[in-house]
Amino acid sequence: MTENTAALTKTQKLFKIFLSTLYLSAFTFGGGYVIVTLLRKKFVEELHWIDEEEMLDLVAIAQSSPGAIAVNGAIVVGYKLAGIPGILAAVLGAIIPPFVILTLVSIFYNAFKTSFVIRSLLSGMKAGVSAVIISVVWDMASGIVKSRDILLILIMAAAFAANYFFKVNVIYIILVTAAIGAVRTILREKGEKA
Repeated sequence: MTENTAALTKTQKLFKIFLSTLYLSAFTFGGGYVIVTLLRKKFVEELHWIDEEEMLDLVAIAQSSPGAIAVNGAIVVGYKLAGIPGILAAVLGAIIPPFVILTLVSIFYNAFKTSFVIRSLLSGMKAGVSAVIISVVWDMASGIVKSRDILLILIMAAAFAANYFFKVNVIYIILVTAAIGAVRTILREKGEKA
């Protein structure tokens, strides 16, 4: 069942944002890219609060901002949905589970580091995390290919090749693609005014 944002009160909306990010953060293993996928699934596919193109833009902002991508993702989604209170609700939901888990791990660190069961669980999670990251790449790449924008497809392919084959630092790739995007936007705006 999908919910219309207009039908919710501000408090209900903030509570839904908080619970969603809390749940996603609590059950996400594998880093920020995994939670970004789940944020997309929750807010784009289930709740229909954000459309696909906006989510891609929000993910790009989250990736290019300094800090943890999970928190950055929560910030941009929270702001998009409910402004500053949305940021607070989303970030609080996103940071509580890792804080609690890391606190417990630090308390029981000696028991965890020698536990065969814990090591096996973490090793098994790698396969699941890999599948989720592949899913994110597939969803984002297919969205770009569906747009049929040749420049975006070329940028995507060049960015992949630069990082994977030539080991170019991701920071340089982000800076170059941001510059291309800025120039393209300026040229498009000038073309619309003319």
